[in-house]
Amino acid sequence: MKKNYIILMTGLLLFSTLSCGNKNKTADEQMKKKTVEAPDFDADSAYQYVKAQVDFGPRVPNTQEHVACGNYLAAQLASFGAQVTNQYADLTAYDGTLLKARNIIGSYKPETKKRIALFAHWDTRPWADNDPNEKNHHTPILGANDGASGVGVLLEIARLIQQQAPELGIDLIFLDAEDYGSPQFYAGEHKEEHWCLGAQYWARSPHVPNYNARFGILLDMVGGKNATFYREDYSEKYAKEINTKVFKKANALGYGRYFINERGSGATDDHLFINRIAKIPTIDIIPYQSEAELSSFGDTWHTINDNMDHIDRNTLKAVGQTVVEVIYNEQ
Repeated sequence: MKKNYIILMTGLLLFSTLSCGNKNKTADEQMKKKTVEAPDFDADSAYQYVKAQVDFGPRVPNTQEHVACGNYLAAQLASFGAQVTNQYADLTAYDGTLLKARNIIGSYKPETKKRIALFAHWDTRPWADNDPNEKNHHTPILGANDGASGVGVLLEIARLIQQQAPELGIDLIFLDAEDYGSPQFYAGEHKEEHWCLGAQYWARSPHVPNYNARFGILLDMVGGKNATFYREDYSEKYAKEINTKVFKKANALGYGRYFINERGSGATDDHLFINRIAKIPTIDIIPYQSEAELSSFGDTWHTINDNMDHIDRNTLKAVGQTVVEVIYNEQ
C-alpha cells in the first residue's frame, strides 16, 4: 500500500508538473502571439511621397495644384489596395471665402468593427505669415513638413498594409483645409474654429455613418530635422493612454531622442475637433522645440523655407516605424 501510494503520489506530481509546464508553455505561446513582427518602414519611400506632393507646388484649396494633388493621393491609396472615399464639401473660411474642400479616406478591412484611424492634413498654408521677412507674408508655402510629411508617412504605411495587413481595420484619413486659419495679419477676431475645417466637417459627418475607432493618431509636421515630439497637452487630456502607448513604443524602439516622454504645450490641430466632436480618443504627434527662434513648431513653420531641404529621413523613420509597431500590435 505504501509503495502504491508513493507511485500514486509520484504520478500525481508528474502530472501536476506536466500540467504546469503545459500551462506555462501555453502562456508563453500566447505572449509570443501578442507580439507581432511589424513590417519595416521605408524612410526613403516616405521621403519620395513627401517630394511628390511638394512637386505640385502649394496645395491651397481652390487652386489647380490642390485638385491635382488630391487626385494623386486618391490614386495612390487605390493603388495600395485601399477602399477610397472622397468626401467633398464647401467649407466657409474665416473671411467668408468658400473653399472647395476634399477629405480623402483610404480604408482597409472596411467590414471590420475594430478600427484605428490615422490622420494627416494634406492642404498647405496660403500665407507665409510667420516668415521673418514681411514681404513673404502673403506667399503660399510649399508645406513639405507642414502637411506633406504626415501624408508621406501614411502613404508608406498604406504600401505596407497592402503587403501585410494588421489585425484591425485601418482608416487613413487625409484632411483638408486645416491650414486656412486666420493669418497673423488678419485684423478681425481670431478663433479656434477658423482652423481645421476639414476635420470639423469629418467629425460631424464621417465617411461612414456612426463611424467609430478604438483610437486615432494624427501626424503633423513629422519630417523636420532634429525634431522632438513631446506629449501634446490636448492629447494628454483626451487620450492619455494612447499617448503612453505610443511614447512607450517609440522609446522601446530606440527613438527616445525624438519622442521626449514629457508633457509639452497644446496645439489647435485636427485632433482637437476629432476628440471634441467625434469623441474618438486621438493624439497628435507634432513637434515641440522650445529653442526654436520663430516658433515652438520649428523655424520653418509657416515660412517660405518649409521645403524639402528641411525634411529628414531619420525623423520620418522614427515616426513611421513607431506608428507601424503600434497598429500592428493592437489586437
